[in-house]
Amino acid sequence: MEIKIVKWEDRFAKAYIDLSIEWLEKYVSVEPGDLEIIEHPYESVLNNGGMIWFALVNNTAVGTITMIKSSNNSFELAKLAVTEKYKKLGIGEKLINAAIDFAKENKAQKIYLFTNHNLIPAINLYKKCKFVEIPLIDNKYIESDMKMELNLK
Repeated sequence: MEIKIVKWEDRFAKAYIDLSIEWLEKYVSVEPGDLEIIEHPYESVLNNGGMIWFALVNNTAVGTITMIKSSNNSFELAKLAVTEKYKKLGIGEKLINAAIDFAKENKAQKIYLFTNHNLIPAINLYKKCKFVEIPLIDNKYIESDMKMELNLK
């Protein structure tokens, strides 16, 4: 099975919403901040120096990830989702690696993310990609109780 990672195209707008909502409803809850991002990707991500990717199998989006530019030297990794049928195939790691490459190309010094301690497979994936837990000071999501960071310096 070929897995292709591609950047945002308008034809994937519905898939972005569907994949994000599927993941949020299964693992946490849909918060107003989530809806702002997934319903308005241009205003919240794409027009501000961020990017959204999709994992495609047979030209169908089965996963997504978002990088939100938060400053000149950092990005927030957000909205990582892979539909249930395609989990455990390395898709999440491929998406994270695309996001890391993008951050490096854009001269970022760090990538951070918010997560929940109950999401053990996700946390293990982040650790595999060299993210480390840091103090949670500026939490922006209700369900998050953990912050992780990847230093790119």
